[in-house]
Amino acid sequence: MKRAKRLYILLGVLAVLCAVTVGVLSYNEKQEEIKTSGETILAVDPDTVTALSWENETATLAFHKDETWLYDEDEAFPTDQEAIDELLDTFERFNAAFIIENVTDYAQYGLDDPICTIDLTAGENSYQIQLGDYSAMDSQRYVSIGDGNVYLAVSDPDEVFEVELSDLIDQDEVPSFDKVESISFAGAESGEITWQEYTDDSPYTWCADDVYFLKQGDDLLPLSTALVEGYLSDISNTSFTDYVTYNATDEDLATYGLDEPELTVTVACTETTADGDEAGVFTLAVSRDPEEAAAATDEDNDEETVTAYARIGNSPILYRIDSDSYKDLMACGYDDLRHTQAFTAAFEDVTGLNVSLEGEVYSLSVTHDDEGSTVLPGEDEFDGSALESALTGLTVSEFTDEAPSGKEEIGLTISLDNETHPTVQLELYRYDGENCLAVVNGESLGLVSRSTVVDLIEAVNAIVL
Repeated sequence: MKRAKRLYILLGVLAVLCAVTVGVLSYNEKQEEIKTSGETILAVDPDTVTALSWENETATLAFHKDETWLYDEDEAFPTDQEAIDELLDTFERFNAAFIIENVTDYAQYGLDDPICTIDLTAGENSYQIQLGDYSAMDSQRYVSIGDGNVYLAVSDPDEVFEVELSDLIDQDEVPSFDKVESISFAGAESGEITWQEYTDDSPYTWCADDVYFLKQGDDLLPLSTALVEGYLSDISNTSFTDYVTYNATDEDLATYGLDEPELTVTVACTETTADGDEAGVFTLAVSRDPEEAAAATDEDNDEETVTAYARIGNSPILYRIDSDSYKDLMACGYDDLRHTQAFTAAFEDVTGLNVSLEGEVYSLSVTHDDEGSTVLPGEDEFDGSALESALTGLTVSEFTDEAPSGKEEIGLTISLDNETHPTVQLELYRYDGENCLAVVNGESLGLVSRSTVVDLIEAVNAIVL
């Protein structure tokens, strides 16, 4: 009997608890009503905002406006005005997908301990926006704007405000180098590269693609357009975001080796803008960490990781740049930017070749049409694609002015459709088991792979034998 009595009592208690639970749930359902919204719940004109601050897991930051936006903790900080405007644009027209009215339990939405609190001051009005949990079911953020309701926001402000101070610095701009007039180097490399449009009577080059030349006295040395433009791209692609100071002093410049830069690059260029062409000068200073540079030895290699810094113009911002960017920027000497092809003219300009090979001399004429090139040793016709590929594939791996001492493997006098440069003399000499020495117009150029020379010899033999 006692056991049955106890069972009845427990069942009664359970029934009471269930009734209370149902009552509470019914009460909450009545108190918190979920409605579809789609309405604008906050509309703040960004131009009227004079103060903005926020606190989240990433940072605690505050800015105020005095004609321009200033960082509260240090007004010398170069604040990116557009970046602040983008933050404020979030609330110019802030919409909600759903509204939960008469909220009594903010904890269930993560709003008892918000992940982010944003404060705005606009005129006499102040706004506080709190961000709660992310609703996985609705893929939207719970938001409170202090009116007693909870909203599911159409767009998540946390995605916009999850920034650090470094994201809000007004970075120095690097031009796109639409048209470059000159590039000057001072420091580890010195010299000036000038841009000149190619003409048929150019005394400096027989390659129609050449427009960049290194000044050497009264002469201009042709450079590879692809390599020069690649170097300019290296400047544009360098990440100038990791600043070490935004208000550099003379002491800072010395600390980072930028008081006497290892290399200074100056680019005179014209940029195309919506308002027309604008001429300007871009200057970049680069230095390796002074202590690291002092400890470096001749045994350091290309795989070495380098600590380096950069400064754009006279900017107060000094940047840390990565090792690869430093090495790319330092590779600006003549040998870094000159042609690596032993034969630089377009094969379409070749009209004939006199080939010296194994004591024999062969005369070949070359014609071109829309279908390709044809080589004629006499009356026979041969497809010229293999010869073209072999000739243009002679690539220098190491430049040298060393005089040839080995046997001549093959010599070519190449006739061009060019009145200023009617012929180019190319000779390839045995150097070692892996390389041949290329000599162009009587001057040593550099080492090319012996295998590519063999390809050229085989291409000629396929025609003349």
